[in-house]
Amino acid sequence: MAIKVGLLLIFFSVMVGIGLYCRRHATNVNGFVLGGRSVGPWLTAFAYGTSYFSAVVFVGYAGQFGWKYGIAATWAGIGNALLGSLLAWVVLGRRTRIMTQHLDSATMPEFFGKRFGSQKLKVAASVIIFIFLIPYTASLYNGLSRLFGMAFDIDYGVCVVVMAILTGIYVIAGGYMATAINDFIQGIIMIFGICAVIAAVLNSQGGFLAALEGLAQVNDPQVSSVPGVFASFFGPDPLNLLGVVLLTSLGTWGLPQMVQKFYAIKDEKAIDTGTVISTVFAAIVAGGCYFLGGFGRLFSDQVDVTANGYDSIIPTMLSGLSDVLIAVVVILVLSASMSTLSSLVLASSSTLTLDVLKGRVIRENDEKSQVLVMRGLIVLFIAISVVLAIIQYRSSVTFIAQLMGVSWGALAGAFLAPFLYSLYWKKATRGACWVCFLFSTIFMLANIFVGSRFPAILQSPINAGAFCMLAGLIIVPVVSLLTPKPDKNLVDAAFSCYDRKVLVRQRQALGERE
Repeated sequence: MAIKVGLLLIFFSVMVGIGLYCRRHATNVNGFVLGGRSVGPWLTAFAYGTSYFSAVVFVGYAGQFGWKYGIAATWAGIGNALLGSLLAWVVLGRRTRIMTQHLDSATMPEFFGKRFGSQKLKVAASVIIFIFLIPYTASLYNGLSRLFGMAFDIDYGVCVVVMAILTGIYVIAGGYMATAINDFIQGIIMIFGICAVIAAVLNSQGGFLAALEGLAQVNDPQVSSVPGVFASFFGPDPLNLLGVVLLTSLGTWGLPQMVQKFYAIKDEKAIDTGTVISTVFAAIVAGGCYFLGGFGRLFSDQVDVTANGYDSIIPTMLSGLSDVLIAVVVILVLSASMSTLSSLVLASSSTLTLDVLKGRVIRENDEKSQVLVMRGLIVLFIAISVVLAIIQYRSSVTFIAQLMGVSWGALAGAFLAPFLYSLYWKKATRGACWVCFLFSTIFMLANIFVGSRFPAILQSPINAGAFCMLAGLIIVPVVSLLTPKPDKNLVDAAFSCYDRKVLVRQRQALGERE
């Protein structure tokens, strides 16, 4: 117990210390929300990765999908690395940085408002983010409950409150820069932690080959009659596994807290470096999480999924580890949760302040008040998420948990296609954005209340979210061709940033040749 408590105290002290140290970077809106748009590739890449992977992935998704698909669940981690990290940085990174800086937009709703010349579109995007990020924030605490029950004799509510307060302190004090530096440290912990945990768990089963052979002996007639299916390449249900890969990978392209990382990166050269770092990080952390979860059925004699749910699988797998490794796991999950929590509350507060309250409640040029309001909203958002998490834990309110599962799909479905086309296609229209916003949010909310009436493949929130993302890629171009064309001057002004960048690079290349 002394080892566990000691490591936790060191961890929390470093996080808070960094927040206080970064206060000088958070004196204005640009510094508080984007770190002055001067964040380097290593910090940005780790901030992207740690915001991507939280306790929801390590405890929830890894346990659930590892149990359902066996070792094939590793495909989700591979998809996260290649589609959610590598391709996202290649396709979105450079253009997002250039156009958002050109339009002077600090949030995704502000980008939509300026790109399409619509205040209503900006407010609508803000409302969607506000509605769906709050329950997503609350879900981050879920993975901690069983781990802390396993490692400490501490009430779950106390754990949640302490974590929320300490996260709030460093985000409120240091803003984005404190978040980015802490994310870097937390990312290092996640990398070494997941490697150590995988090695220990496999060693407890006689090594990798012995564990794989044991997994091949597992049979579940309710899932599949094929022998050795849980140790196979594609698992028992490749189609639904594909839905998991798409939602957890492409979903990041439309999540405001993820895309915002590209706003803050220092320059285009940093994007190239960040792409490599982010991809390697995702391959290790996400690939490791799902790979570990794939061996969950080896512990089926200790796990009662029907009674305790999928969230009990990973804690059960780890319960036999040494005290030092359990302490590492707790800090690993804390790191994953606190990094994502800080990104979510910063995205929520900045969106509501800059896109709804600014110009209505707060004066346009009063940056001091804007930063003060953002700090106050961070407190509010964290408090709401804590209340929701504790209510769910103590009362088993399934509605909240269900809404959490829908959040990712609703946000990614609403924003992915409009944002992508806005960066690349001049003919994208305001009407197409509205249709995509409405389609995805209504579809995902319907999945909560009348999901049983959906086709079988779309009853899962995971598959429904993946469907919304793919549907948006069709909705935006089709509706854009059927609705009034965007204002030519507005579009030309937005895309002129790319033209200037091309000219600058040509002149630089010419100068180098001379």
